[in-house]
Amino acid sequence: MTAHAVRTGIWFIGARGSVATTATAGCAAIAAGLHPPTGMVTETPPFSDAGLPPLTSLVVGGHDTVDCPLPKRAEALAAAGVLPHGLPSAVRAELAAVDEEIRPGGPLPGDTRTDEELITAFAADIEDFTHRHRLARTVVINVASTEPAPGEDDSRLPASSLYAAAALRAGCAYANFTPSTGLRSPRLRRAVESSAVPYAGRDGKTGQTLLRSVLAPMFVQRALPVRAWSGTNLLGGGDGAALADPAAAAAKNAGKERVLADTLGAAPEGEVHIDDVPAMGDWKTAWDHIAFDGFLGSRMILQTIWQGCDSALAAPLVLDLARLLARSHEAGLKGPRPELGFYFKDPDGGPAALAEQYAALTAFAERLRAAR
Repeated sequence: MTAHAVRTGIWFIGARGSVATTATAGCAAIAAGLHPPTGMVTETPPFSDAGLPPLTSLVVGGHDTVDCPLPKRAEALAAAGVLPHGLPSAVRAELAAVDEEIRPGGPLPGDTRTDEELITAFAADIEDFTHRHRLARTVVINVASTEPAPGEDDSRLPASSLYAAAALRAGCAYANFTPSTGLRSPRLRRAVESSAVPYAGRDGKTGQTLLRSVLAPMFVQRALPVRAWSGTNLLGGGDGAALADPAAAAAKNAGKERVLADTLGAAPEGEVHIDDVPAMGDWKTAWDHIAFDGFLGSRMILQTIWQGCDSALAAPLVLDLARLLARSHEAGLKGPRPELGFYFKDPDGGPAALAEQYAALTAFAERLRAAR
């Protein structure tokens, strides 16, 4: 069977959210030749002939707790300027087909099922999707809203961990593109250690932290001590509403601060603030204020502004991860994939600097190419 005859599944947790909708519409548009694969690292020369599944071979489904049809969600994103005008109409059939593959998530208020019953139900949904479409394999990717970190006394697994456990039970590779707990719950340690699938990181690196991971090594390499590093984020949409919860914001900020601590050797003074501004919709503005010492103790300042759309930044990376994890699974790799740390604020090992992470990623492409 040729590579083009094999089909691969992507199962999104949060399948009707902005990131999943953008990725789904974008994949359909690129596969149809309507748009170029801008932002997809796996479509650059270092990844050619690495055996990655073609975009035309990807089949999408997922879980979600909302019932807005995917074509309607895409229309709303186009009205907000996230998707190109006319794209939802051009790929309406593809979006409708994916919408038919989205299953109810949970737990919702009043759901009396135990954690085990929820995991079993979620895994059954994923296995049914894989078998009905005769897929070679399915990759599960969490792109749902950020959840607060669980407390020590919580008796139930957080939703992200229920879905992660279901992915393992269904024999699927897994990536957590959110700051939520996912596979990192201590209660899943045994299942993670005994799993035979590859998995990757936590919390996708798309905007402000991407820039931090480039700038922080510069200060280290130029021997310029950083005295303070503060940041502010203004955003709306679903992320803004979710991160208005202080506990969810704390989970998000932990990843932003970890990049600096890992690179600089210690966390500098300063905090990151996240403000929900509903009028901004799916767009975000992020400021950074960096105070550092120069030669003979001269005090210097660097300020940056990042303006963009998180969904459009995240979508190509999510598609990259799906393809890389599917190929890793096909090659018989299992366990944490530090080579994919390029995509995460909180990777599973590997270097912290973006340039070194990219080198590790391209070396991984060579490994996958040799495994063909």
